Amino acid sequence: MSGGDQAANRHTTAPHRPRIIIAALGVTQIFAWGSSYYLPAVLARPIAADTGWPFPWVVGGLSLGLLAAGLVSPRVGRMIERHGGRPVLAASAVLLAAGLVGLALAPGIAAYVAAWLILGLGMGAGLYDAAFATLGRLFGLGARQAIATLTLFGGFASTVCWPLSAFLVAELGWRGTCLTYAAFQLAVALPVHLLLLPRVAPDLSPAAAANAPATATTLPRQAAPILVLLAAALTISSAISAVVSVHLLSFLQAREVAAVTAVALGALVGPSQVGARAIEILVARYHHPVWTKVASTILVALGLAALWGRLPLLSAALVLYGAGIGLESIARGTLPLALFGADGYASLMGRLAMPSLIAQAVAPSVGALLLEAAGTDRTLAVLALMALLNVAFAGTLALMRRT
Repeated sequence: MSGGDQAANRHTTAPHRPRIIIAALGVTQIFAWGSSYYLPAVLARPIAADTGWPFPWVVGGLSLGLLAAGLVSPRVGRMIERHGGRPVLAASAVLLAAGLVGLALAPGIAAYVAAWLILGLGMGAGLYDAAFATLGRLFGLGARQAIATLTLFGGFASTVCWPLSAFLVAELGWRGTCLTYAAFQLAVALPVHLLLLPRVAPDLSPAAAANAPATATTLPRQAAPILVLLAAALTISSAISAVVSVHLLSFLQAREVAAVTAVALGALVGPSQVGARAIEILVARYHHPVWTKVASTILVALGLAALWGRLPLLSAALVLYGAGIGLESIARGTLPLALFGADGYASLMGRLAMPSLIAQAVAPSVGALLLEAAGTDRTLAVLALMALLNVAFAGTLALMRRT
């Protein structure tokens, strides 16, 4: 970026207090993830035990929510592009609250599933992709650091909300837990979005717009393969992480690791994600985001290959995998911005989110079928091959960027 563009970015972002905005979004992201995506990890078994509903259906509510989030994401991106993120993120808080109230009051499995569909709309309007689009709309080409910092907050979602959810279930039951999270969305997240996010997102300055790369809506024909390759790479990463996050303990126990040890080893993934993101924030100024994506895919491939190959240091394999997934979250937001520019970025993020979220919805079930039919070794082999393919995709993106 030229000195003129940097000056333009400083001029654009200064009135909007980026530190306050990032901190505010960071807190709301922790609880948006904790009260939706990470909710079944703690609540699924208490719900099934209390209601007698089939456990697969209880867990499957999240998959339906992710599917709804994926289908609505393109529209969410277009709305953020036109109106800024403030009204969209505020609406997400209301939708998450409504879905959580629906879960708490659900008399049967049909109402429970319907509540997850509402939660899915809130997830599509309020999780990373919408937050990244909001930051890109606010800060233009200078949003890279803000996006990376936001993922650092998001990395603590399970660390904060899993123990909190467990405490609330013990004290209030699963229905009371859902109502508590709903109250947080209305009493904290909603006013934070309305009061701390700018009312109208600024346009790029003429100088920045003149020097920005081609946008998603006006791509030259030769740039279309880059968009397709980027979408494929992001979708594969989402599918891999969805399968591993659901079935990691099964993978480890199949390696004759005791259940308690498996849980302890699995806990290494979260800190590894946060550590990798912190390092990326420190060194981001020295490289293009495409290299963040390349590093992410290599680390994930190494971690899965080590797990598949039965190498003795399982902890090292999980640290490598966790670091790769941590970098992937940053690349997901910063690479489209660097490749295609700030104009049209929010719409582009919505389009890219759709296949990724659908993959996250479907992949755990596919992984379960594969585990049952082929066993752990072959399932890990498939995941390792997918990760290796993603390394090739990321490397090709790096080469295409140079040309």
